[in-house]
Amino acid sequence: MAEIVNLNKARKARARDDKAAEAVANRAKHGRSKAQKQNDARAEDRRRALLDGAKREE
Repeated sequence: MAEIVNLNKARKARARDDKAAEAVANRAKHGRSKAQKQNDARAEDRRRALLDGAKREE
């Protein structure tokens, strides 16, 4: 005999799995920690300061 499956539970479990997979994709796409954002901002500030210091007077 085949195993009896509750379709409501199966549907909800599939929806939970789909939502979890989407969350993982979104974290990989958009998720950066605050420390990473601050580190990038500091690096950008250093780069700008270096370029501004190398400008020649016209």
